[in-house]
Formats: sequence, structure tokens, C-alpha cells
Amino acid sequence: MPTRSPTPLHPIETASRDEIAALQLERLKRTLAHAYANVPHYRHKFEAAGVHPDDLRTLEDLARFPFTTKADLRENYPFGLFAVPREQVIRVHASSGTTGKPTVVGYTRKDIDVWADLVARSIRASGGCPGDIVHVAYGYGLFTGGLGAHYGAERLGCTVVPMSGGQSEKQVQLITDFKPDIIMVTPSYCLALAEEFVRQGLDPAACSLSIGIFGAEPWTNDMRREIEGRMGLDAVDIYGLSEVMGPGVANECIESKDGPVIWEDHFYPEIIDPETGRVLPDGEQGELVFTSLTKEALPVIRYRTRDITRLLPPTARSMRRMAKITGRTDDMMIVRGVNVYPTQIEELILAEPALAPHYVCVITRPEHLDELTVRVEANPAFGSASAEAAGARLAERMKNLIGVTARIEVLAPGGVERSVGKAKRVIDQRQRSA
Repeated sequence: MPTRSPTPLHPIETASRDEIAALQLERLKRTLAHAYANVPHYRHKFEAAGVHPDDLRTLEDLARFPFTTKADLRENYPFGLFAVPREQVIRVHASSGTTGKPTVVGYTRKDIDVWADLVARSIRASGGCPGDIVHVAYGYGLFTGGLGAHYGAERLGCTVVPMSGGQSEKQVQLITDFKPDIIMVTPSYCLALAEEFVRQGLDPAACSLSIGIFGAEPWTNDMRREIEGRMGLDAVDIYGLSEVMGPGVANECIESKDGPVIWEDHFYPEIIDPETGRVLPDGEQGELVFTSLTKEALPVIRYRTRDITRLLPPTARSMRRMAKITGRTDDMMIVRGVNVYPTQIEELILAEPALAPHYVCVITRPEHLDELTVRVEANPAFGSASAEAAGARLAERMKNLIGVTARIEVLAPGGVERSVGKAKRVIDQRQRSA
């Protein structure tokens, strides 16, 4: 086990708010000018909105500039939003493209260096130290998770096990044999690994892991407690998305675990009303919007993440935090006029010990009316009668607390398909049944 000697904080992590704001304004002016001069798409959008980079005199002036959406990235596929010559782009990542063309992002050498620095900062905030062994179970390839975690862990001075996703049996073998200190993985797949430990006759809480850095999908504080109880580690939230950089845009601090700290020296956050686009004050819930402050290859101006959260005041660091993501505007279910997020259902499931934290929501419209079915697994430690009773309580609590009527199907253990990456929580079959 290495001697745990934390690296010192970067000076900006303890800077005053005035210092942070001054740096943001300087970098924001440079970013807007860079995008306007080098990306025709941004130049045209700015002109159509009647704004110019010179119009930005305060941070609040950013609200005058137009939003960027995922549709903009797809319309400029593959390299139309690059702000440097393609020859200066040393790496390309892309989304899965499950709903149309993938969104492509590029990185200069400096972009890669900044990304590695920020993931290293994030691992340090999670309690990681140089010399730790980091087991990376995020997917590698075009997805930003694996390589983002990998380069950041190396930058911090850790030993990296580049396992990637899948092969659960081998994952457990390597964790048992290599004795890593940290795992970086999606929370849903971590629970699948805990099940694999048990299947092999091993106690997951007795393994060497002391820190889990979890991201790539929304997860609740109830899920945190579930994972910490099963795995015997500290579960910390990392946030990022490929369009803005990848993992490491924000990260929780292990000493507080009170929401990811946004690395505001590189990303300027806003919360907006998702319907009107109006900027909301800190503390109010809405859609998270990011503007990059240092990206060269693919600057993003007011990118609508679709993630629903709030901006919170600083605690463990001098930068603002974001509340845990409660859902996404594009995974919100509207069932007979009621807005429902999977995380709301997850919290109710985790309150029932006889139910396991594996579930999927299926929406159909058989008779021109929406019907919601929640398929959830029974906890094998309880009998079937207890699980069915828990399912009935879940239906009642969903109706009373969320305001939606749902049919609950309690499945046998293993009945919900496991994901090695982001868990698929919603299956909307209304289009095919219309």
C-alpha cells in the first residue's frame, strides 16, 4: 500500500471569488473571440442574434449570446465546429450516435493536457494519491470515460489498470489479485460487480478498494449509500460530458461529499429555465449550461447539457458546486401529464430492502392512454412474499409522492439486463404502439 501523501491543491482551488471571476471573464472574452474568428457556425449564430464578442464586458453579458445544442454538433458533423486546422487535432472522440449522427469532439495537445490535469485534480479531490492503483472500468474507445480517467490517473502519478467495461468475472479477478485502491466506473456497473463478487463466494466489502469515482449516469445519494454499504468504500461523484470535455468537468470532494465542485477556472456554468432559456439564480433548479473557457479545438458556447440540477455555494473548495443530477430533460418521462424522472423512482426502490437496485421503466400506450410499468428485481436475501409486498408499497408511494400510477413487476434476481456502461432506465414504446 503506498504512503498516502496527498498532492497540494492548485492555487485556484482556494482563490477568492473575485479572483475566480476575473479569470473567468478574461478567458471568456478570449473564447468568444476564438470561436467567432474560427468557426463559421458560431459567427453566423452570433450575427443572427445581434451580438459580437466585444459586447461581453461582464460575466452576466454571456446571457445575450445564443445557446449551443447537440443538434448543432450533429448538423456540423464531423469537423465543422473545429476552431483549429484539423491537422492540429491530435485526438477525436464521439458519442454513440444512438439517435442520429454521433457528436464529434476534437482535442489539441494542449486540450489533452488540460483534460489530464483536471481529471488528476478530480481524483485528488476524491482522496486519491500518487502511487495508488486505479482500476478503470469505464469503456475505452470513442467514449471519453476510459481514456479520460486513464490519462488523469497517470497524470496524478497513479498505477492504471486499463480494464475497460465488461468481463465481470475477470474484473473481480483483477481487483482481487492486483488490489487496487480506486475504481472508476458507472454506479450501475459497480453494483453488477458487487453481485459478481458474491457469485464467486467473495465479500465485495472485504476487497482492497477504498474509493469509487462514479459518473456517466445520474445516481442518487441513496444509491451512494447502497454502493458504500456493499463495497466498503467511499463513493464520490465525477461529472463530465464529451461535448464539454469528458469526465472531470466537476468532481465531489471526499471530505464533504456534498455535490461535485465545478472547475470554474475552465468551465463557466449557468442554470436556465429549460422552457424559456432565462438564466436562473444560484440555488434554483433548472437545466445546466456550460461555456468552455480554455478549449482550443472545440470551444463550446452556452452548451445545453439537458442535465437538471442547481448551482450551490462553495464548501470544500472556493468554486461553486452542482447538486446531484436529478435527471435529464431528454430522459424525463411525461406520463399522463405528470413529469417523472427515473431518479425519483430509484429513491423509492432503494427505500425498500426487499427490492434490489436494478430496474427499468417501460412506457406504453395500448389504448391511447400512457401506461408506466416499473420492472424491478427482488432482493435474493428476502422471500418472494416480502418482495411482492414491497412492490405493492412502491406502487402506492409512487402514486402518493410522485403522482403517477404505475404497474410494478417484481422480477427474479437477474431479471433486469445489466449494462457495462450507462444504465438504460427508460424504454419508451409509445411510438411503436401508436
